[in-house]
Amino acid sequence: MDSSRRGHPNAKPVPKAVVGRVSLYLRQLESLQRQGLSKTSSDQLGEPFGIKNAQVRKDLACFGQFGRPGIGYDINDLIVVLRRILGVDKDWPLILVGLGNLGRALLRYRGFQSRRFHVVAIFDVDPKKVGQTYHGVTVEPLEALRKSVAAHKTSLALLCVPAESAQRVAEQMIAAGIRGILNFAPVPLATPPHVSVTAVDLSIQLENLAYKVQGSVDGVSWAG
Repeated sequence: MDSSRRGHPNAKPVPKAVVGRVSLYLRQLESLQRQGLSKTSSDQLGEPFGIKNAQVRKDLACFGQFGRPGIGYDINDLIVVLRRILGVDKDWPLILVGLGNLGRALLRYRGFQSRRFHVVAIFDVDPKKVGQTYHGVTVEPLEALRKSVAAHKTSLALLCVPAESAQRVAEQMIAAGIRGILNFAPVPLATPPHVSVTAVDLSIQLENLAYKVQGSVDGVSWAG
C-alpha cells in the first residue's frame, strides 16, 4: 500500500489499486468534459472500465465526500480535486537514465507533458551519446546525476537500463535524492521504504494477455 491521501498526514494509507482506479476516473471525467457535459454519476465514471458504481463511490470516499445524491458529481470540480489528489495539478520534472531504444521512445511520448511530467535531464554511460541533444535536453554522464537532481529539484526518475545495471543505477538515483522510480528494467529493485518504485515490464503484460486469449480459446475460465 502507498500513502496517497495528500494533505492528510494522519490518514490511513490508500491501497495502490484505489489510486490506479482514481486515475481512470480522472480520464473519464476529462473525456466527459471534452464532450461538454457538466454533471456525471458513479455509473458513468465506472462503466467504461467495468467498475461498479458502489466501488466508484467507495474509492472516492477514501479521499473525502464528493457529489450529491440525485444530482451526481460536478465534472469540473471533481477534475480539480482528483488532479490535486494524484499530484498532477503541478509540474513534475523527470530524469531519464538509459538512452536506448526504449529511452528514446519515452522522450517522444507526448502523454508525459499532457500530464505535466517533463524530462529535464538525460543520463547515459555511453560516451558516444553524452553531449548529444535529444528533444532539447543534452545527455549527461551518470557522474553528473547528483548535481543535476539537486539543480532541477527532481524527485522522479525513469529507469531504462539493462537488468544487470538496474540495481546499481537505482542506488545512485536514491543517493542523489530521487524518491520515485518508474522501472522499465526487467528486474525487481531493492529500495528503502521512503522510495516508491513502479515496475513496467511489457513482456509480463503480454504474457498475461496471451494467457487470457489462450484461456478463451481453450475454454479455460479467467477471472479478472
